[in-house]
Amino acid sequence: MRWQGQKIQNSDEAALLPLKGLVRSVRTPEFEGVTFHEVASRTALNRVPGQSNMPFEWTINPTRGCLHRCVYCLSPDTLILMAEGRQKPLREITVGDKIIGTYLEGQYQRFTETEVSAKWGTRKPAYRITLNDGTELTASGDHRFLTERGWKYVAPAPAGITVRPHLTTNSRLMGFGLGSPAAEYRDPVTSLTGQAVKTSSDLKVAFIEDLGRHEEMMDITTGTGDFIANGVVSHNCFARKTHEYLDLDSGRDFDSQIIVKTNVADVLRAELAKPSWKREHVALGTNSDPYMRAEGRYQLMPGIIEALADSGTPFSILTKGPLLKRDLPLLRHAAEQVPVSVAVSLAMVDPELQQKVEPGTPDPRARLNLIRSIAEAGLDVNVLAMPILPWLSDSPEQLDALHAALAEAGASWVSTGALHLRPGAREWFLQWLAAEYPHLVAKYRRIYGSPQGGFSSYAAKDYTHWLGRQSAEARRRHGFIRPADPTWPGRTSPETPHPSQEPAQPALF
Repeated sequence: MRWQGQKIQNSDEAALLPLKGLVRSVRTPEFEGVTFHEVASRTALNRVPGQSNMPFEWTINPTRGCLHRCVYCLSPDTLILMAEGRQKPLREITVGDKIIGTYLEGQYQRFTETEVSAKWGTRKPAYRITLNDGTELTASGDHRFLTERGWKYVAPAPAGITVRPHLTTNSRLMGFGLGSPAAEYRDPVTSLTGQAVKTSSDLKVAFIEDLGRHEEMMDITTGTGDFIANGVVSHNCFARKTHEYLDLDSGRDFDSQIIVKTNVADVLRAELAKPSWKREHVALGTNSDPYMRAEGRYQLMPGIIEALADSGTPFSILTKGPLLKRDLPLLRHAAEQVPVSVAVSLAMVDPELQQKVEPGTPDPRARLNLIRSIAEAGLDVNVLAMPILPWLSDSPEQLDALHAALAEAGASWVSTGALHLRPGAREWFLQWLAAEYPHLVAKYRRIYGSPQGGFSSYAAKDYTHWLGRQSAEARRRHGFIRPADPTWPGRTSPETPHPSQEPAQPALF
């Protein structure tokens, strides 16, 4: 099926090109603000770098970019606090600039110097936030600001998505604002670094106005995950680096310039027919979801599935997209020819907690329905129950409820894993934790504390061993049994104490 869209000839997008193998660029009313660049790709199979710890060597990415469009953005006129103390419009900020961000220390947010690592533009529906001191901010509804009660979005979640924390006239932002004297914050960074971020009644939200129009906006990525915008602490979005390999930026382009390899199935067939191909396992869904909405139009996956099955190549698919249901007959037929693995990500069944941690993602019930449909089609469906959050979703009762729901839906196997606090995500999560569950901060320091000081990305071994035992118990109770399950120590009792009852790990501070 081909698009019945508008061909782009002379547009802003032309400046992004040439892309290798470009056939045409099109727009369609169904995807407002998105340009699809149809390319004739030379290759379909991508080899995973040798240093990667991924359990597969080959992937296929029929598209590049993402239609989820979760970009946080501000007006280009927003003033950004630079490291030397002056303020500079966001439009003038460049990669490499030294600016002011914040970090969490105990119960306090403190100012620190950070560096801009990426910058991009986008176009979004605009909202104006006015504070009591006269400070005004223009941002998208998806943008987040730090309040006395944690990070909050500018606007409520779109219709059909569970409630997410958002600004109201009871919210007070953190920072110093622009409408009241704040000379002490405009000195060089040496006098600001390490100071606690404070707020006042002047920074209470007075009005939030939907401007009823789209505006050009910008965002940046920083080393701390935030920056000071018009005198208040503002969240930033992390860059999506894979688009930069195509000479496109990782922000607006990632969301609105979607690369579609329209010939991917034909190229794949030719590659799989080569005598050198050893029919190694191929993974789909490792970079972008192969069942994003655009797949409903381009229908690339049926050809990919058939090419892999016809060549005798085993493959796996990881997705959250219900569009996979369309291809269940094809997948069932492919499974008669080669090993086929389908996986869905779902780590908690409490919708309130799930939406608090992952606002905007599909409700657990929707993912359970997807799992049920796959199982009813006669296919094995694995569930990646990751990340499990210490003291939030890891109690024996919660793990039991999760495994019970997955068993009822027909899941074949469940793989659990503790939260991975890699740099970047770590800073945001700890800020969120301090705001929402401050009593857990010290416990997380013990679980993720490094013996050398600072943070480790991985939970301590005593915790991961404990979680592995609890998960194995839950799997066994609900019928998830494998003869050689390495995490199932038969001698372990379900009453194994939580590591919080064991000797503490070295403290972070």
